[in-house]
Amino acid sequence: MEYIAHLKKDKKFATIITEPQEELTLRKNIPLRLMASIMSQQLNTKVAKVIYHRFLDLYKGKEPKPQQVLDTSPEVLRSIGLSNAKVQYVKNVAEFCIENNINDKKLMKMSNEDIIELLTQIKGIGKWTVEMLLMFTLGREDVFAVDDLGIQQAMAKLYKLDNLDKKQLKEKMLKLSAKWSPYRTYACLHLWGWKDNKPE
Repeated sequence: MEYIAHLKKDKKFATIITEPQEELTLRKNIPLRLMASIMSQQLNTKVAKVIYHRFLDLYKGKEPKPQQVLDTSPEVLRSIGLSNAKVQYVKNVAEFCIENNINDKKLMKMSNEDIIELLTQIKGIGKWTVEMLLMFTLGREDVFAVDDLGIQQAMAKLYKLDNLDKKQLKEKMLKLSAKWSPYRTYACLHLWGWKDNKPE
């Protein structure tokens, strides 16, 4: 894959590239993916999957449109294991998507920065959540999740950065990551993979 040669120009980074990452793909129904990311916040993957499947079961296993979610009573959403706050946030997403006519086609035409600016207006959606959406739903290749704890830990270890002062750490991370552009999403994937699999 062409991104590997580019990332390997960074000699330190080259040491963690063992095999290529799966190619990023575009997934449909972005409003739903946004709701799913809220449901999975602070949960391990296994539990998040169970809750998401229960959510789909409410709609006979089909992916619901924002209006259907809005029409679902809070009690029903709570019954699948969502907290009151998450029920509210999921409904916020549905409402925002309807009011602002947010659909896949519209978002695909927008830049990463514009998407972050637009979607972080939704209560319950932070910049990190939108960055994950850009990477894993919109398949954007040049997203750098500077606020992600895993990325911070991996870069601190790989580049021997002091991670006590968060502000300084992020500035150094952004500087280092600039040379990985236009493949910063792949760089993040490698950093996550390396952090999870490297021997201590």
